[in-house]
Amino acid sequence: MTTPTKNDSGRLLVQCPDGPGIVSAISTFLLEHGANIIESHQYTSDPDHGTFFMRIEFHCKDLTEKRSKLESDFAKLADQFSMGYRFSYHRDTKRTAIFVSKDPHCLMELLWEWQSDDMETDIVCVISNHDNARGIVESQGIPFHHIPANKDIREQAEAEQIRLMEEYDVDLLVLARYMQILTPAFVERFQDQIINIHHSFLPAFVGAKPYERAYNRGVKLIGATSHYVTNELDEGPIIEQDIERVDHRDHVEDLKKIGRKVERRVLARAVKWHLEDRVIVTDNKTIVFR
Repeated sequence: MTTPTKNDSGRLLVQCPDGPGIVSAISTFLLEHGANIIESHQYTSDPDHGTFFMRIEFHCKDLTEKRSKLESDFAKLADQFSMGYRFSYHRDTKRTAIFVSKDPHCLMELLWEWQSDDMETDIVCVISNHDNARGIVESQGIPFHHIPANKDIREQAEAEQIRLMEEYDVDLLVLARYMQILTPAFVERFQDQIINIHHSFLPAFVGAKPYERAYNRGVKLIGATSHYVTNELDEGPIIEQDIERVDHRDHVEDLKKIGRKVERRVLARAVKWHLEDRVIVTDNKTIVFR
């Protein structure tokens, strides 16, 4: 049996007003263009005047040559159903930049997933406001950029970061415990392209020192949340969350240790799903086709 190549594999994400005939129309369109559906997910917020969401993964021989016509022809169908849509192609590997501060555990998890070929991306650079992760990063052959940042030089730091994002032609920015607040101008420039890990099960304990506040509150569950960054602090669309049970014997340092494990897996999942085009942002929520 012939294994489909990356060059012949693509994805289609759709969002539109719900109504009869959408699935049939899309399936027929792909059939008529020589494409075979290999994975399909759909969801409606309400079958009566709701919003319809769909993710299709398909195989199409000679897709590289056909993709322009495929997209131009689909635009006519999209107009018919008032669709928002996006094609992506496996051969166009997304380019990721990782931002990190002092704590390297989330960075190391992402590097491990990337090394193991379990993450569909090229990690093109790592940017940090500290220099302690340089050895970890450069040992993997990844460029490391130390850009000091604080509230007094934030705009200068971000100007250099933007220059590097453009130089590396970055598709995704991952804040792997990057402990700096981004300016509105920076966030707007990379809308729905910045994924953060928050060391709390949002919306509880937003902002700084969540483990200390969780300990003082006597919580029995701690968690982590990965979300897209918006200009509302820790209020962006949530991609993934997870929790671990704790009890009265766990002090602040115990909570932090347990929390680091949760953060690593939550961020890795969110990044993977974004890279695999499994996430659709709608208003301030996400539809995640896992």
